[in-house]
Amino acid sequence: MIEKRDFYVNGQWVAPSAANDFEVIDPSTEEPCAVISLGCEADTNAAVAAAKAALPGWMATPVEDRIALVEKLIGNYQTRAEDLAQAMSHEMGAPIDMARNQQVGAGSWHLQGFVQAAKAFAFERPLGDHAPNDRIIHEAVGVAALITPWNWPMNQVTLKVGAAAIAGCTMVLKPSEQSPLNAMIFAEMMDEAGFPAGVFNLVNGDGVGVGSQLSAHPDVDMVSFTGSTRAGTAISKAAADTLKKVHLELGGKGANVVFADADEKAVKRGVLHMMNNTGQSCNAPSRMLVQRPIYDQAVETAAEVANKVSVGPASEEGRHIGPVVNELQWGKIQDLIQKGIDEGARLVAGGTGRPEGLNKGFYVRPTVFADANNQMTIAREEIFGPVLTMIPFDTEEEAVEIANDTPYGLTNYVQTQDGDRANRMARTLRSGMVEMNGKSRSAGSPFGGMKQSGNGREGGLWGLEDFLEVKAVGGWAAE
Repeated sequence: MIEKRDFYVNGQWVAPSAANDFEVIDPSTEEPCAVISLGCEADTNAAVAAAKAALPGWMATPVEDRIALVEKLIGNYQTRAEDLAQAMSHEMGAPIDMARNQQVGAGSWHLQGFVQAAKAFAFERPLGDHAPNDRIIHEAVGVAALITPWNWPMNQVTLKVGAAAIAGCTMVLKPSEQSPLNAMIFAEMMDEAGFPAGVFNLVNGDGVGVGSQLSAHPDVDMVSFTGSTRAGTAISKAAADTLKKVHLELGGKGANVVFADADEKAVKRGVLHMMNNTGQSCNAPSRMLVQRPIYDQAVETAAEVANKVSVGPASEEGRHIGPVVNELQWGKIQDLIQKGIDEGARLVAGGTGRPEGLNKGFYVRPTVFADANNQMTIAREEIFGPVLTMIPFDTEEEAVEIANDTPYGLTNYVQTQDGDRANRMARTLRSGMVEMNGKSRSAGSPFGGMKQSGNGREGGLWGLEDFLEVKAVGGWAAE
């Protein structure tokens, strides 16, 4: 069993102020795979104080030097890729091949994207030709608290740390206590890259403890949080007293709108996308809206595809899905599957209980419901498991109405060969992102939502801007 009891504060590994052990459970086996320490208020205060002390020097560091350190970090990241993959596979249940390719790959992709965006970004620039003595300066927000989730750990850590570091912010990272090992490896990489003491700090803890302390801390200038809408609401309230900047990337209930002229692989693609990462993605296409002329065939195809999705231990190589992260999530998913049955949706694949042959581990059967309506619980709530809800529609207008009838607004998907219709849908769907015909967003595209899916954007130029303040200067002297 791994023991990780120290925190990274002010450029060194330090023992926690109090003994507060927490067992990290391997969801494939239900057995502990690590023991960490959870921080207390003294640990939080020490990390924030270190970040505050380092802020003036880091802000004054030329942006070229900050970029160069992130480039060193990318090299370290690639060297430690297998360590990261193994950690995430054990602690949150990503199958090892998926951990290597997707979970680890996302982090290096984002870091490289920030470097590219920063090299093309004017951190200082003239206001315009009409005002030769005015300047616009983009400077760091300040001390940033970064609170990251367990489902895509390195994806979220790098989206926040990479942008904050280049922007000139100092930071305190609180990773999810469910998946802390990858973040501690990342802290080792930051140290090896040579970031100055206090620029990056890591304190393990839970949301009620360290998370709440960071959100309300008077010396924290910004909170960047990824997680549930419920927790995002609590963080916003805690941050309100100090009027700190709050960036939230929250839940989703994305609609995948499949028109009758969709390509022949659209339904299969949508089911497999839903099942990826065992359904534990905020941007998962969890509602499949299908136009009625092809609805019956789509249901048949979806059931067939889901029934062929294999489930197994995260340690095994191959293209299967693993367990969900913990017993609490497993129980919630089981309750929602039963709720779908009780409310009258037609179960065409999967169902409650573990898959056959898997009697231990937090495994969920890949599940598809048909003949649902948008008022059912399974169409309203984020299930965060491998569960797809299918809803028929007749017209484009009805599809838009159903897709937008949700408190969330993260990602929607459109499948049609009619270019004009695809563009109309992209404009009318109320979400921060729209992906069409299996084409994912390109490098540098911003990730984020609207409504109860949060605010702000992550990745590329927009991710940098989230960690920057805009300062207007009049009377700039010629240099």
